[in-house]
Amino acid sequence: MIRAGKLDRQITIEREAETVAASGAVSKTWAPVATVRAELVQRSADEYLAGFGEAETGSAVFRIRYLAGITTADRLICDGVTYDIDEVAELGRKRGLELRCSEVA
Repeated sequence: MIRAGKLDRQITIEREAETVAASGAVSKTWAPVATVRAELVQRSADEYLAGFGEAETGSAVFRIRYLAGITTADRLICDGVTYDIDEVAELGRKRGLELRCSEVA
C-alpha cells in the first residue's frame, strides 16, 4: 500500500499525439494524460563513455497510485525535468505502479 504522506512530488504524464493540418502536414506534440502525486524512490546520475566522449544520464524511479493505460511510450515531467518511461511495474493487485525512467537529454 502506498501511504499518502510519501507522495510528495507532483508529476505530469504525457502521451505523444499527432495532429493533421489542413495542408496535410502531420505534427507530433506531447499532450498531458494525467497529473498525479508520486514518491521519488531513487534518483541517480551515471557517467558513461559514449562515442563522442563522456556523457551523463539521469535515472529515477517513481511510485504512483494505480493508473490504467500507462505504457513505455509515455513520458513524465517532474520538477521541470522530462523523463522517458523505460519500465512500468504493477505493485500489488492494481494498488500502484512503479515507473523506472531515464532523463531526456
